[in-house]
Amino acid sequence: MRSHHNVQIKRIYEPASPQDGARVLVDRVWPRGIRKERAGLTLWLKEIAPSTKLRQWFNHDPERWEQFQREYRRELDANDEAVSRLRALCEEGPVTLVYGARDEEHNQAVVLQQYVQKR
Repeated sequence: MRSHHNVQIKRIYEPASPQDGARVLVDRVWPRGIRKERAGLTLWLKEIAPSTKLRQWFNHDPERWEQFQREYRRELDANDEAVSRLRALCEEGPVTLVYGARDEEHNQAVVLQQYVQKR
């Protein structure tokens, strides 16, 4: 059984590389300006993304980051099916959580990476 520690994050606008392993888009909405062929995704796991309500409330506002993390972790705790699907991929090898946000420090992929690595 492999550990969950080989989980990285990357903006979808960065080129895919063989080191990415399984590329999983973790946005609920498809990123602007990206063609599906160019994305090089293994899976679009939109079910694991923050709820529309939470995403709209957060709106990538760094002042709301702490509360966003808490609320999103609560959503993940209640989302066994999607989390199990991601963990199963992690067992198979390296995984890259792909996201579209401009802010590389305050986005759901950061929270999700920590969540998967801790459990």
